[in-house]
Amino acid sequence: MPNRLAAETSPYLRQHADNPVDWHPWGPDALSLAREGNKPILLSIGYSACHWCHVMAHESFEDPEVAAEMNRHFVNIKVDREERPDLDQIYQTAHAMLTQRSGGWPLTLFLMPDGTPFFGGTYFPKRARHGMAGFLDLLPRVAEAYRDKRDEIARQNTALLDALAQTLPAAAGGEELTRAPLDAAVREFARVFDDVHGGIGQAPKFPHPFELAFCLRRHALDGGELSLSIARLTLAKMAEGGICDQLGGGFCRYSVDPYWSIPHFEKMLYDNAALIALYSDAWLVTRQPLFEETVRGIARWVLREMQAPEGGYYSSLDADSEHEEGKYYVWTPEEVKGLLTADEYAVVEPRYGLDGAPNFESREWHLRVMKPLEVIARRLDVSAAECAARLESARGKLFAARERRVRPGRDDKVLASWNAMMVRGLARAARVFGEGAWLASARRALAFMRATLWRDGRLLATCKDGVAHLNAYLDDHAFLLDALLEVMQCEFREDDLRFAQELAELLLDQFEDRAAGGFFFVSHDHEPLIHRGKPGHDNATPSGNGIAALALQRLGHLIGEPRYLAAAERALRLFYPHLERQPSAFVSLATALDEYLAPPPIVVLRGEAGALAEWQRALAAGYRPDTLVVAIPAGQPGLPQVLDKTAPAAGINAWVCRGAACLPAIGELAELERTL
Repeated sequence: MPNRLAAETSPYLRQHADNPVDWHPWGPDALSLAREGNKPILLSIGYSACHWCHVMAHESFEDPEVAAEMNRHFVNIKVDREERPDLDQIYQTAHAMLTQRSGGWPLTLFLMPDGTPFFGGTYFPKRARHGMAGFLDLLPRVAEAYRDKRDEIARQNTALLDALAQTLPAAAGGEELTRAPLDAAVREFARVFDDVHGGIGQAPKFPHPFELAFCLRRHALDGGELSLSIARLTLAKMAEGGICDQLGGGFCRYSVDPYWSIPHFEKMLYDNAALIALYSDAWLVTRQPLFEETVRGIARWVLREMQAPEGGYYSSLDADSEHEEGKYYVWTPEEVKGLLTADEYAVVEPRYGLDGAPNFESREWHLRVMKPLEVIARRLDVSAAECAARLESARGKLFAARERRVRPGRDDKVLASWNAMMVRGLARAARVFGEGAWLASARRALAFMRATLWRDGRLLATCKDGVAHLNAYLDDHAFLLDALLEVMQCEFREDDLRFAQELAELLLDQFEDRAAGGFFFVSHDHEPLIHRGKPGHDNATPSGNGIAALALQRLGHLIGEPRYLAAAERALRLFYPHLERQPSAFVSLATALDEYLAPPPIVVLRGEAGALAEWQRALAAGYRPDTLVVAIPAGQPGLPQVLDKTAPAAGINAWVCRGAACLPAIGELAELERTL
């Protein structure tokens, strides 16, 4: 009989609905059951695309013997970390404090009935092996400790809650904000940059898109080659590596090796949202064809596989298919040869390394670029164009064959924060490459969010099958505000501006710490938890505090609203000591600091719609990361003062403004470009 997870919106929770474990979703019913029964809570946090979550599920949660022990001793709660990042943040931090080790998923914690954790780990095998405790042996020992060591646990809990409270940044001092962290961040990246294979740090290698975007920005605004070389080499190696799907487009979450060859095969929406914007900007700086090809590959994947008919974007694709990680993606030379002509195979074999040793578990090949097409063309004595045509034909055949395999599972819930990131990413790419279909896709997702996740003036965090719920978090509001600012630069609509203002007001009303500055991760009316965090550092997604500060500043300058600028400044002052100590971990806040020190130029274009589009295309051809361009056709009433410029009777006028000060109107595109 299905347990209580069958009615949940999370596909991850539904995957566990037929477990013999008596699972509960997080909520008042489960917490009351633990209190009333004086039983500890076994909290398991994971997500749908997580390989080791599936492994632990198959080994333990589907096993009647293990389930019986879990049900006997604990109230068992299963959480999707993507729907409940508030819980995941708290308990990952607590795990690190309890174990002095980094966390991950699945996260397995044992809690007191009040929610305070007293023991835990990540993945546990059913039976002890390789130095890891066996889950089946662990369960009764934890239950015994709960019964017999209450005083010891109580002392530990007090210390843990005190330590969690200490993670909140101290109230801001009065020190001067300077650009020193901006320069120091690049130096920190340079120290850990792999100048052979690209990447920030060593294996496992993550893309670090926000750090690379910061490097591009520093190159554009400060000059110098160091920051550009970090971004350019890393992006090229990633695009040619196995972390990038060479047939279907899009990126996996990380590479297990230092060469970007073999990924952890799950594909996440948020990674690709950040990377499509980053590769678009990198193309503007370098004009490398590889970067444009990579952008187009991500866009094809998103529109083909990740957008729901209703408009929202799905969350992720699993690493596994048929219970094997990577099975959907890997090949043998014999398979490939059987699908292609001899001429096509002559290109594909050296291009993707099929003439070398297998690179996946010593028996199969995962495709990554091994030789440049120019080298292959010379070896085959054919033109570069002929070589490229053979490769394109072969890729089409291989992709079609792969589509007939058993596909990885897809987590088809729609998350507000990740959707906002993809709206921003596709809008940014559409502006750079002039692709109307990409902007239309972003607008469909934005319309879905307005219709489904925006209810009674409040934002909801997640939706599946038309059911939207959960209070939205800081990231949902900040990322959506940031996305709207990007969409308005593609195509100005007054309704988008109003929505942006509503989100900004919610950030101030529901999330800002009015006493100390900065923004809490959960709203003032969120359910009480054991800790209320105020994170400032970037992770796999950017810091909500950093994006809130950046977007509020930009909107504040755009509409002339000093309250938004003041809230952003309070956040920057709160986190500035952290920026000074470790700026490379806070690049979103560092970017907001950059625009606090030098407010962004705002270019207001007014005139006839067709001519406006021509000027927008021209301005989009240059990489100006600190500049906002808003083109408003004639006849728009009720605009804020900064935007309320008189449209000329004929032609285009442009105003370049910083804060409340604007230069005289400019009527020639060439003069505007010189001014910028």
